[in-house]
Amino acid sequence: MDVIKLAKNTEICKNCKNIVIGKGNLNADILFVGEGPGRNEDEQGLPFVGAAGKNLDKLLAKVGLNLEDIYVTNILKCRPPENRDPSPEEIKAHTPWLIEQIREIKPKVVCSLGNYATKFFLAQGNVDEMDKQPGITRVHGKSRMISLDGVEFNLIPLFHPAAIIYNQKLIPLWEEDMGIVKKEIAQKKLF
Repeated sequence: MDVIKLAKNTEICKNCKNIVIGKGNLNADILFVGEGPGRNEDEQGLPFVGAAGKNLDKLLAKVGLNLEDIYVTNILKCRPPENRDPSPEEIKAHTPWLIEQIREIKPKVVCSLGNYATKFFLAQGNVDEMDKQPGITRVHGKSRMISLDGVEFNLIPLFHPAAIIYNQKLIPLWEEDMGIVKKEIAQKKLF
């Protein structure tokens, strides 16, 4: 299946400047997955390069991680117009691309960033079940094994770095959750 062709045929990709695939180490044991590109990401063709990306870099550095250690991507590969929430159809159209990335990278740990990514993984990629899943506030930092299209990994839901910019009270929770990520790294001897 040509996932790039499939994604390009979605309405949002027809209207974006760049298709945003991902960045970091393609052999990483840890994959960070957000919802979709924003304006800066659409301009530059890379995920997490705007304010949220700078915040992510800073937050990762606090626990000794950087792009050499991880890979970062989004469910959607194109920016929704006006940065609106993605539709179920858009998520479904981009899911094969994300699954292909997961198959290629073979992460042992996936950190979902924010509500959409977390609900996507908790629903095991079944977009029609996403709205039945608990939100990030209830499940952040709670590690669990997930199987997505036959690929198993440990899921650790995290608040989105953009949410932390707007709500500084989330910083201690992020740091606590990243402690769980560090513990997972140590247990699985990832570094």
